Amino acid sequence: MSSTEQTPATPSTSAPRPARLTAAAAVAGLEALALIAGGIYLLVTSLTGRPDDLTQAMTGGATLVALGLIPLLAARGLLRRRSWSRGPAIITQLMALPVAWTLLRASGAAVPAGIVLAAAAVTGLVLLLHPATATALGVRGRA
Repeated sequence: MSSTEQTPATPSTSAPRPARLTAAAAVAGLEALALIAGGIYLLVTSLTGRPDDLTQAMTGGATLVALGLIPLLAARGLLRRRSWSRGPAIITQLMALPVAWTLLRASGAAVPAGIVLAAAAVTGLVLLLHPATATALGVRGRA
């Protein structure tokens, strides 16, 4: 095999990126932005308001920002067709489902947020688990 040929496990970067892969990256990116925005909101309100526990509020905000980096990196990897990015993106979707369930069991504005989060997580999972996405990322099935 010459150096210009690709192995079957290597995704072709010259072929157009499948729309499913782009959509999966968009879902992960939007979730990342929501987590980061929520974290920044918590940090700002904890500094400008009077939280019951400043340390806990700051830690919660910093945690959300840090957690937002995972789907953000996964989205970037999906756009660049990095096979490693599929795992963190799937884990992000799986972690979003219990959060959505908790929001759906709440009341007020939490219910619509739960609906949106559940729809995003299920959509992301469907896109990420589709065989065309796996092929585009060079992920091989089990032997």
